Amino acid sequence: MDRREYLRMGLEGLKVHKLRSFLTMLGIILGVASVIAMLSIGEGAKREALEKFKLLGVDNIIVRDRELSTEELDEVRAKFSPGLSLADAETIRKIVPSVEYVAPQAELEVDARFENRSARATVVGIIPVLLEMFNYELQKGVWLDNVHMERGMRVCLLGAETARDLFPAEDPVGKQVKLDEQWFEVVGIMNPRSLYTETVGELAARNLNQDIYVPLSSFLSRFSKEEPLASQIDQLTVKVRDSDYLVETAAVIRRILDRRHRDNKDFDIVVPFELLRQEEKERQIYNLVLGSIAAISLLVGGIGIMNIMLATVLERTREIGVRRALGAKRKDILIQFLIEAMGLSLVGGAMGIVLGIAMSVVVGSIGEFRVVVSPVHVLLAFCVSGAVGIMSGTFPAQKAANTDPIDALRYE
Repeated sequence: MDRREYLRMGLEGLKVHKLRSFLTMLGIILGVASVIAMLSIGEGAKREALEKFKLLGVDNIIVRDRELSTEELDEVRAKFSPGLSLADAETIRKIVPSVEYVAPQAELEVDARFENRSARATVVGIIPVLLEMFNYELQKGVWLDNVHMERGMRVCLLGAETARDLFPAEDPVGKQVKLDEQWFEVVGIMNPRSLYTETVGELAARNLNQDIYVPLSSFLSRFSKEEPLASQIDQLTVKVRDSDYLVETAAVIRRILDRRHRDNKDFDIVVPFELLRQEEKERQIYNLVLGSIAAISLLVGGIGIMNIMLATVLERTREIGVRRALGAKRKDILIQFLIEAMGLSLVGGAMGIVLGIAMSVVVGSIGEFRVVVSPVHVLLAFCVSGAVGIMSGTFPAQKAANTDPIDALRYE
């Protein structure tokens, strides 16, 4: 018999009992669908995490001013702490040799206005190097530079949403916007940025597209904070020369700031790289649990195929005897039943892939998170379903091939 004949006879058995074949494949369908959905959701979560931490810079350490409760404010008054300051930034830069840059920033929510249009925005006072550290991209105009910083010039970069709200139909570059009571000239527009859709460590969720960036010197001289004991700055971003020393550098910075702040816990330190590794470990555990569930489904599907194939061998004992009497070899019988088992598994795998992709899309749209269906994952699931077919069909096929022809012809 040639390969086509093997395939035709193997698939004939599946067509005769369509409903039974479908019910047999159900375990494989659900198992493969679970694998595809799990891997797609996991890959989407991985890419979201990478993008989220890329915003923070994987070789950065972020020191963030911490909002204090009433009790903590009383403690700070009793044991005075100046809060985060430019002096902290300078001390870290001088003392810690593994630090390449220290970029302070200060923030304040303001009403931004142009003519009769207004938008609520966050003014962020920065030094020019911060734009490079956070991988910001410019849509049009020019960057803030050291000249703007040294002269305390009233210039600004608008976030994408703020630019759209204030200038829906005109070019903002060169126009004057009013930030609370201060006028600033727009010198550039930022490219749209991803949002902090969730809290990252101690960093609260925030829309970066609503920021307005001004030179830090201009911010400190023209804006004032009304909160009691407000820190001079809100964040220090520390870039480390070698990412291998991130954790050690963060520990040194914590000791320096604890001493300078008289052990007041008025700041938080976030190491994005460490958070990324922690999230990756949690995701691996999550994938392991879901993978185990999917593996159990595939195992159940394989057992189902084996049981049905054994029943099929029993039902077709007389047919096997006739074929053997007419000259069919054991190899012919073995391949025929093995193809039937693999057919059940592969067709079930194909249906499971379609169901898994559909499940991924539906779950992603309902949960409003990203799913990524990778061709590699689809191929992996299909190969696994084929392997399940081979393993679950081998024993029944061998049983059929080893059936004695004389006993088979006598079987009623």
